[in-house]
Amino acid sequence: MALIDVLLELTLVVVAMLVTATLVIVGPRNAVAALREFRWRLETCLLPFAALAVVLLLRWSTQDVVQRLERNVLRNNITAYLFEFDRAVFGTDPVVVLQSFQTDVLTSFFVFIYIYGYAFLLLFPFVAYFALKEMEELSMLVLSFTANYAIGLLFYTLFIAFGPRNVDPLLFEGLLYEAFPQSRTLTNEINQNTNVFPSLHTSLAMTVFFLAWVTREKYPVWLPISGFLAISVSLSTMYLGIHWFADVVAGTLLALISVYIGVNYTIDGIVASVRRFFGTRLESPNTDKE
Repeated sequence: MALIDVLLELTLVVVAMLVTATLVIVGPRNAVAALREFRWRLETCLLPFAALAVVLLLRWSTQDVVQRLERNVLRNNITAYLFEFDRAVFGTDPVVVLQSFQTDVLTSFFVFIYIYGYAFLLLFPFVAYFALKEMEELSMLVLSFTANYAIGLLFYTLFIAFGPRNVDPLLFEGLLYEAFPQSRTLTNEINQNTNVFPSLHTSLAMTVFFLAWVTREKYPVWLPISGFLAISVSLSTMYLGIHWFADVVAGTLLALISVYIGVNYTIDGIVASVRRFFGTRLESPNTDKE
């Protein structure tokens, strides 16, 4: 199946999920009101969205550079440590344990969650928070996602890590490509097989869940739904042989850090702090001379 066909199928399924969730959770009246007032809402969040766009562009445009840097210069391959961490914690490998429960139904469920459920989980909060009367929650979401990608890019540059399916195909099964081979055309376009530690699938999914907890008074129904999906996404990454348990733990910690940044800081505040920091550094030599 060609990439365009995979993207079309993904778009149709996720849009259907988004429309349904918007009607049930947000409500048609709130959605229509938000569309009528879209201009000031976008203007309010313009800076956070610009920061996210810059980080995403940087991540996309530097994939080849990052790969050469991590493999030819830094060469910090931590795959063996991740494998040993999992065995030290559980006495066995949790990926093997999860895959021992393998059935066609369970595999289909986790494939759906990993691809379609994950995309829906990341996109729906943008719709839901955009429909609120204030844009504080949307700004928190965007900044949290920005922190996720920025910190994730740093780790992907510093460390080489291969997932279970790329380490020992006899011990770990690559169930994603076996059950849904057309997904390879999509994942090859947006990811590398060394982008494992931490699991961004886990970190972004758990970020949505943690923010759903923070904003639970706005959308109480969304909290259990996002929790179920986020945990399912995290489990799917291991069941499908893509990530180690250590990657999931690191992804959850990254989510906590990112949400803390999103809740307690703003882009304006961060920019002002950076300016003050460099302003102080530049002024200090002149002060000493006087």
